Amino acid sequence: MQIVITGGTGTIGRRLVHHLLQYGHVIKVISRQPYKPANLPAKIVFASWDGKTVEGWGSLVDGADAVVNLAGAGIADQTWTEARKKEIEASRVNAGQAVVEAIRAASTKPKVLIQASAVGYYGPQNNDQVITEDHPPANDFLGRTCQAWEASTEAAEALGVRRVVIRSGVVFDMQGGALPRIVFPFRLFAGGPIGSGRQWFPWIHYCDEVEAIRFLIHNEATRGPFNLTAPNPVRSRELAKAIGKVLKRPAFVPAPAFAFKTMFGEMSTVLLDGQQAVPKRLQEAGYAFKFPQVETTLRDILK
Repeated sequence: MQIVITGGTGTIGRRLVHHLLQYGHVIKVISRQPYKPANLPAKIVFASWDGKTVEGWGSLVDGADAVVNLAGAGIADQTWTEARKKEIEASRVNAGQAVVEAIRAASTKPKVLIQASAVGYYGPQNNDQVITEDHPPANDFLGRTCQAWEASTEAAEALGVRRVVIRSGVVFDMQGGALPRIVFPFRLFAGGPIGSGRQWFPWIHYCDEVEAIRFLIHNEATRGPFNLTAPNPVRSRELAKAIGKVLKRPAFVPAPAFAFKTMFGEMSTVLLDGQQAVPKRLQEAGYAFKFPQVETTLRDILK
């Protein structure tokens, strides 16, 4: 298969590129970086873009079997000023609209579009409710951003393209994302639960993240939203206990919520709030998780 990946130089994108190459796919990476990074394989096709238009890369979609749209500014890279929040949303909407434009112009259109999103779609759920793909969206910043992100490529369906939306949890990977920041205090013997410790933490091993994407590309019966989270979400205090056990470090020093709110402002919701999101539709479709439990996941990643 020929697969186009926008945002293919990000943490998940790089993992996905290497994973798909193992199965003999031809990979075309679209990135806002001007040059191909050294950590991407030489055999891939690489194109730079402005994140807004199809200039210089749109023709790569013509004849491709699948498009995976992962493009968007990092959620936790900077403090959420009003300007930054506008940039986060615009980067996702502009990229999605450009993907649709490339599909519309293609004489041979892709069979499937995988559209990235996140469990932030559901907003904070400070209770024990199990969150499946049927749960309504939230009206906070992350909820509205995820809705706009998903809607940015909805027009592809009218063009005859099967579209799958992946609402990812926190992807555990020491090469990027939240896990290195969460683990760091434990290495200093100062780790513990974040905030109250009661908030749910929807997570997924990077291996299952990329394997699930490949599964959804190939499974022609799948369409619509899918939670990409491990089937066993944990509370923050349970995550802290598992990290401490794997690293042989104490896990009782709490990180108070007010400190996160003081340092990060509104962005602190990423770690202080959560939801018990589960992969109902993914499991019903037949996907079998390689890493369903948090402790075995951490042992694999932190080894």
